[in-house]
Amino acid sequence: MAIIEVRNLTKTFDEKKSNIHALSNIDLSVEEGEIFGVIGLSGAGKSTLVRCMNLLEKPTSGEVWVDGKNLITLSGKELRFMRREIGMIFQHFNLLMQRNVLDNVCFPMEIAGVKRREATEKAMKYLEIVGLSEKAKAYPVQLSGGQKQRVAIARTLASNPRIILCDEATSALDPQTTGTILDLLKQINKEYGITIVVITHEMRVVEEICDRVAVLDRGNLAEIGIVEEVFRNPKSNAAKSLLLERKIEQLGVTITDGI
Repeated sequence: MAIIEVRNLTKTFDEKKSNIHALSNIDLSVEEGEIFGVIGLSGAGKSTLVRCMNLLEKPTSGEVWVDGKNLITLSGKELRFMRREIGMIFQHFNLLMQRNVLDNVCFPMEIAGVKRREATEKAMKYLEIVGLSEKAKAYPVQLSGGQKQRVAIARTLASNPRIILCDEATSALDPQTTGTILDLLKQINKEYGITIVVITHEMRVVEEICDRVAVLDRGNLAEIGIVEEVFRNPKSNAAKSLLLERKIEQLGVTITDGI
């Protein structure tokens, strides 16, 4: 059953001298409980698409359905309520630097009116899930990039989302740390049944974590399918180019390891 449906979605940004067509007639669905990847080169429209999924960007035309509701038609209050079910993790963590780790995780619960004691108990539970309970009193400046992203994941879990949107969540991390974050996301998906949408330009990320993948090319949906099938038999030039880059990257690692 699809929990997200994007129907004939188009997004155009009006600039002074010309219009930028970020997305053109995108149709795709994300099944409940799966990890769905959206991949493409820089400028392909990936981040615009994910921001349209929770209406941080309002589409120029088309529809976005989440859990059977068309977000386009919702009132402001109804949309805010729906967004509680859609968590988002960003590339640069977006932590509050003046708050410690515990208070960062408590923040969305504070906004929702949860009492401090209950929020603290839940925050410690989420920090334990991401392996950072011992860092509860630390501040973001004292953490590594991977630890900051773990705090961001714990903060997202604090909203009890049914969906998590990851916008280049591992792009600022080294390969080893990326691996640990992907393992954590897989664990969350498996244990809590949370649907995860991963926006990335890295084929490695798609290969390691995603069930299905959509390939974007200059705002168009070039290809969509099960990851293994797209990797084994890419039909679009965009997918072939990304796979070639992945092979070159793997070759480079192999050569480096052999030195």
